[in-house]
Amino acid sequence: MIEPRILKGFRDFLPEQQSIRKNIIRRLEETFVSCGYMPIDTPVLEYADVLLGKSGGDTEKQVYRFSDHGGRDVAMRFDLTVPFARFMAQHSNELYLPFRRYHIDKVFRGENTQKGRYREFVQCDFDIVGTDSVSSDVEILLLMYRSFKAIGVEDITINIAHRGVTSSVLSALGLDDPMPVLRAIDKLFKIGREGVIKELEGIADKSICEKILDTLTMEDSPEKTLARLSDVCGKDNPHIMRLLRIWNILSELGLSHVYTINPSITRGLDYYTGVVFETFLNKLPGIGSVCSGGRYDNLVGLYSKENITGIGASIGLDRLIAGLTELGITEDMQGDNPDVLILCMSEELLPLYHRLAETLRDNKIKAEVYPDNKRFKQQFSYAEKKNIPFAIIIGEDEQKSGKIELKDLTTREQYSLSSEEELISLVIRNKNKK
Repeated sequence: MIEPRILKGFRDFLPEQQSIRKNIIRRLEETFVSCGYMPIDTPVLEYADVLLGKSGGDTEKQVYRFSDHGGRDVAMRFDLTVPFARFMAQHSNELYLPFRRYHIDKVFRGENTQKGRYREFVQCDFDIVGTDSVSSDVEILLLMYRSFKAIGVEDITINIAHRGVTSSVLSALGLDDPMPVLRAIDKLFKIGREGVIKELEGIADKSICEKILDTLTMEDSPEKTLARLSDVCGKDNPHIMRLLRIWNILSELGLSHVYTINPSITRGLDYYTGVVFETFLNKLPGIGSVCSGGRYDNLVGLYSKENITGIGASIGLDRLIAGLTELGITEDMQGDNPDVLILCMSEELLPLYHRLAETLRDNKIKAEVYPDNKRFKQQFSYAEKKNIPFAIIIGEDEQKSGKIELKDLTTREQYSLSSEEELISLVIRNKNKK
């Protein structure tokens, strides 16, 4: 016999776990659609040169890459942004600009596994392309917050920075090649200040490294942080002016408690060119960012002479759920279990049971028929294990008298009802109380 096993960093999901995932995805999709974002899909496999055209850094080392049966050099997508850039280059004539998309699907990275970090995981991406406006920057930031509100998570902080500001700071300190420094700074949260300084050895001397980190440290208010960055880069620096404009809009909307300016946020991927952001659960910052992204003005230009600017964010669903589970706030996110179990009292009554189930479903009540005429205790045990709150009991006596017995399995109350309309009304009323 073959031993059942799965690869490290990959997982099975039992119904309760998958129910939480699917419910969160549904809420996110409803949020994206409500803001005008449209769904797309792209292949898991891409030509390696297309996928890795400008990844850089540690990303290329983590990609699952191999030769297929035709000898083609292919790779599995490591995020949903690069495939989206290729998608836009191929289909821009079929679309309209600005174009808002969302894409929720699995991606793959062969990295070291740890809490909340896996090799197969789901990303929830949302982007707006074809506009370089401050409005689009703000829109994505607002949609990030709205998405978390939709799944009942508001105790978060969204950290905002600007790649252009960081590059201006480094240039002012005499460093003309910012990318190695940006990649090192991006690890500040993981490896700490001394770890970053060690990574920067050979690029700049220790005094310059100290100066970099001092400049990119948050002050006790976003306004003070912006003021210090302005002193280093110049108040007329266009990147500073844009970052300040974004912050002022968010403040005017009364959301300064949700966002902050954190210049140490750089994002490790090469394709970010403008505003960048990362989101942390306030009660569990150690799990890392659960939603991140930024502006990628030059990404689509890799695949097309037409340069389409864009900005987007990505929610790491698996890391987010790991954090929410640790915080004990995923119980209300299930929502996939049936509302009602119709007990099987007689196989002769199966037509009645299934007709009633269809009627309940037509009235937006999730209903399930127990398939076998087994003992009461076994059928009730099944309902409780599946967290079904109501059981309907119709035997031959109930059929003859025109009655429907409804039992609330939570409170143990039982109701004798005279019509399907009365049943539907009672289930909906009690369902909304739970």
